[in-house]
Amino acid sequence: MILTVTLNTALDLTYRVPALTPHASHRVTHVLERPGGKGVNVARVLGALGHDTVVTGFAGGPNGAVLRNLLARCPVRDALVPISGNTRRTLAVVDDATGDTTQLNEPGPTVTPQEWAAFVARYNDLLPAADAVALCGSLPPGIHVGAYAELIRTARGAGVPVLLDTSGEPLRRGIAARPDIVKPNADELAQLTGAREPERAARDARRRGAHAVVASLGPAGLLAVTATGLWQATPPATVSGNPTGAGDSAVAGLLSALVDQLPWPDRLSRAVALSTATVLSPVAGEFERARYEQLLPEVAVQAQSPAA
Repeated sequence: MILTVTLNTALDLTYRVPALTPHASHRVTHVLERPGGKGVNVARVLGALGHDTVVTGFAGGPNGAVLRNLLARCPVRDALVPISGNTRRTLAVVDDATGDTTQLNEPGPTVTPQEWAAFVARYNDLLPAADAVALCGSLPPGIHVGAYAELIRTARGAGVPVLLDTSGEPLRRGIAARPDIVKPNADELAQLTGAREPERAARDARRRGAHAVVASLGPAGLLAVTATGLWQATPPATVSGNPTGAGDSAVAGLLSALVDQLPWPDRLSRAVALSTATVLSPVAGEFERARYEQLLPEVAVQAQSPAA
């Protein structure tokens, strides 16, 4: 079983408009609702790949009820902890004329100390059956900034490999707890380390405690700095589309390959193929299995010489 943790779940709303114009009224041509938050998105991709996947975190209020109803239609298991606050919404407005997406994210409900204690108990109950755990996304109000570091130490104590995908101070503190993998993007790495060059920044992040750093480079693919080598994986060609959810698909690919015990080049191939298939999908944050399988052997993975 793969366990994904989303402390700040979301009810994702997508609006499509013919063209997005500031200061103007718009007629929405299509509305899509789905369960969201980074770890939930990762879980949906893992479920589509056939992995037994459990989702935990928080959900509450009317939005949380809708989220859980939608999640029941996905090939994942719901172990979310109820809270009194109303789950946040995220709104993506897709401009059909340009393909650009404008994202508006609510901050999330405040989590009480009692609700956090209930989640920690649920997490401890789920860990013994987990082959890997992913800790993903932002922290909602009320959750202490070292929460991910605490959850990493618990997972490591249980012998469960853990992947961390967050940013800012939660990333800084989480890395110090020695997760097996962190997956920041280039901007998050630069914020963490002060270095703009990806390999240098990834090496610095690994020195801070992560066993492996997989940096998302956008259209250039992924760069992995690990104990056994450096690799860069790139898509077969420059692609255009909606990048919403592509990073979450990459995390799902890394986790899937981790539990399948694949070597690093194959892990990166799976992650890049999934993220590229997500960009190319007509539905934001989804992927087509046939497209993914077509892309997988076309991903280029090259060993990198260490920088001087």
